[in-house]
Amino acid sequence: MKIILVRHGQAEDESRPDSVRQLTDFGQQQAIQTAEYVTTHYNPDYFVVSPYDRAQQTLAEFQSRASTVPSVVLKNITPSDDARQALIDLANIEAECLVVVCHMSIVAYIAGLLTGDYPESFSLAEARVFEMEFVMTGMANEIGRFVPEQPY
Repeated sequence: MKIILVRHGQAEDESRPDSVRQLTDFGQQQAIQTAEYVTTHYNPDYFVVSPYDRAQQTLAEFQSRASTVPSVVLKNITPSDDARQALIDLANIEAECLVVVCHMSIVAYIAGLLTGDYPESFSLAEARVFEMEFVMTGMANEIGRFVPEQPY
């Protein structure tokens, strides 16, 4: 089984409520690059996304390339949610290649739980690929990364 964790692309400044912040044009380009990479190199069979707009916009790029893949909004993968509970919920999803689009810092904590390592920050729109027999803390190996262009 593979879990591909993706951080959303660059978002507008924090002048709006966090849940409705939109991707910038650059963030949209990052999402396109990441979606293209992931759908070219892997075969996602399920998408999971945060309810926040910028994550939804990032996922839309994946869906445009893999329109038959089912998706679900998981309400507990927003920036300040509990990574342990999120991992439990992700473990209950039947998939061979699960793509999860969410936010810092929860994405780093989920990655850390999967591998048993200290959480490491994700770049904007970064994708990390983890392989495991089953979803459980410390049972995954990171087998790949993709980082799109970053802002200067």
